[in-house]
Amino acid sequence: MLLSEILHTSVVKLTLDAQTKHEAIAELTDRLIQAHDLPMSQRESIIEAVDERESHASSGMEHGVAIPHCGTDRVSEIIGAIGISKNGVPFEATDREPAHIVILLVLPKRQFSERVHTMAGVAHLLENGELRESIKKAVDADALLGTIEKAEAAEKFAHIRVSP
Repeated sequence: MLLSEILHTSVVKLTLDAQTKHEAIAELTDRLIQAHDLPMSQRESIIEAVDERESHASSGMEHGVAIPHCGTDRVSEIIGAIGISKNGVPFEATDREPAHIVILLVLPKRQFSERVHTMAGVAHLLENGELRESIKKAVDADALLGTIEKAEAAEKFAHIRVSP
């Protein structure tokens, strides 16, 4: 599943206030609840599942990106939220840089293949430095999502080979 198929304007937070990764996870979980993608009754269990996963291996990637996530039986489809932090949130990335782009993914536990494929696709997409900069500079949720859609379309067309 593409990132643009998971995100929508209600799950975009352009000003993430979090100072810690736990706070970032909670803030983005709350965004999912506000968007009605997740019921309030699941708030604590999702935060605990993501925190538990973080305790085994940090989801901090290089270049100021973190993708905290969990697999759970509490959702039937992949849901997610994205937050932008001006100051950065420490996510114990290998390059020791704080995360300025944080994408929370809550994935169905039983769909292992789709989970792996989605995580790999999101990580690969965010290796694009121009995309990361455009995401951080987005003035609103529509602009941010449009930037992601354009990058995914360009990525898709880059893999098409023309036969002679």
